[in-house]
Amino acid sequence: MDEPLTVAISSRALFDLGESNELYEREGLEAYRQYQIAHEDDLLDPGDAFSFVRKLLNINKLLNKRRVEVILLSRNSADTGLRIFNSIKAHNLEITRAAFCGGESPYRYMLAFGCNLFLSTQADDVAHALEHGVAAATLLGGSGRPETGGEELRLAFDGDSVIFSDEAEKVFQQQGLEAFSRTEAAAASQPLEGGPFKSFLAALHGLQREFDGMPCPIRTALVTARGAPAHERVIRTLRAWDIRLDESLFLGGMEKTEFLRAFGADVFFDDQSQHCERASPVVTAGHVPHGIVNERD
Repeated sequence: MDEPLTVAISSRALFDLGESNELYEREGLEAYRQYQIAHEDDLLDPGDAFSFVRKLLNINKLLNKRRVEVILLSRNSADTGLRIFNSIKAHNLEITRAAFCGGESPYRYMLAFGCNLFLSTQADDVAHALEHGVAAATLLGGSGRPETGGEELRLAFDGDSVIFSDEAEKVFQQQGLEAFSRTEAAAASQPLEGGPFKSFLAALHGLQREFDGMPCPIRTALVTARGAPAHERVIRTLRAWDIRLDESLFLGGMEKTEFLRAFGADVFFDDQSQHCERASPVVTAGHVPHGIVNERD
């Protein structure tokens, strides 16, 4: 791979801006601006995606070359964003590129930056990113969630409507589990179409391959409600794409939270908001508003 794997992240996903955002909601933009200027030398605490970003950037040090890049895409102005850059420097994060959009959505700069993934707490910005073909998720925080330890980056993905298209999910939603199992078994040799995270997963797998002969600091897992016989089509699809996941959990409808805790995911991506909400107390959960389930919301 020639270009680095590029992740765009919002300031509220990277740092805990809850206090200042509450001020903005309560007293407006000018009060928020004055607050950030008055506190621009105060270090911001890590946000929901901080651990993910830190571990991702560490890959450059392990490979001794620039293979990943993180870009800040923010609704802040450059004036209020100075505190964010000061905190980036204080936390020793190698983030040098940013777009401060003065209250407007930053999605229009994603393609120009060549982003593979966008993480934000703004659902509208995430929806715009997905519409423009960029993998994206709305991060959900959870009180009391433990910090992820170690240097290994662990990412967990739902299958249908995230890695894969929602073609099978449509059958399940419209005709039920029996029809879903029957049609998936019949189509086991036919690869599924790609979903919004296919290209990001492919880029991530390419990065894993660069650690050939060395311990890889990236570990991936498929965590899906599918069970037998619907598992076979998934396995054959990934084989056809030449994409490998380190672990595959076929849960047959079981609740995912404890499995995500056991895996130790830094981020879990799922198209169903209820799965993300249940998991958010133990892992950072990214809601991917794509597919038939989200069309009904």
